[in-house]
Amino acid sequence: MTTTRRTYTREFKLMVVKQVAQGEKRAAQVCREHDLASSVYDRWRQEYLKKGEQAFQERVPATDLTSEQRMVALERFCGQLALENDLLKKALRQCRSSSATP
Repeated sequence: MTTTRRTYTREFKLMVVKQVAQGEKRAAQVCREHDLASSVYDRWRQEYLKKGEQAFQERVPATDLTSEQRMVALERFCGQLALENDLLKKALRQCRSSSATP
């Protein structure tokens, strides 16, 4: 039995991940409807969580980028890290405060 590797458009991947993220459908339902392996959906979800609307962009080798483009990409990445850091700090404070109260 030979398996062929399917390719999906960026728009399709975003649509699938957003349906679950917005609560329209459950992950298992989307996987069934589109005949997707759950591991494929999980990989897409992780990329969407990391990159948001910038997910699933065609990757361009760093050597093809100008220094200004690299700087913009790094600034965007730093901004994402700062947001994640703030979120984690808030979650940690919430956990500490809820465990401190009897």
